[in-house]
Amino acid sequence: MRVVIQRVKHASVLIDKNEKRSSGLGLLILLGIEQNDNENDVHWLVNKVLNLRIFGDQMGMMNKSLLDVQGDLMVISQFTLMAETKKGNRPSYIRAAKHEHAIPLYDLFIEASQLKLSTPVITGSFGSDMEINLVNDGPVTIWIDSKNK
Repeated sequence: MRVVIQRVKHASVLIDKNEKRSSGLGLLILLGIEQNDNENDVHWLVNKVLNLRIFGDQMGMMNKSLLDVQGDLMVISQFTLMAETKKGNRPSYIRAAKHEHAIPLYDLFIEASQLKLSTPVITGSFGSDMEINLVNDGPVTIWIDSKNK
């Protein structure tokens, strides 16, 4: 399971050119799920993401987590994070989990996050066409793979 974490001032997602969802100060998570991922990957990654100290304290040092600042969390499914690019110029997505495996883990990531947050988790729509807008704060962008614990 891979995530790209972006600390944002605000973000929004437009789903199928129709429904718009927005967040304020917090994190935008792009979540990629592969065939070998399981519930342990989800729980480890949720804990890591929510406790990652990447928000400024009173001195401007990155000492606070999303939980500390009570920020928003937006989670967007992103199968292209599983791209294999070693051969040729066309990315292969063979490692990306199929819907029947990925959707329950995506839902679990959202549920496990929601249990620890005081604000609702904002989501995209799995498998939909989405347009993401954000103002990256810092910029702070971090990549984590649950297979590299």
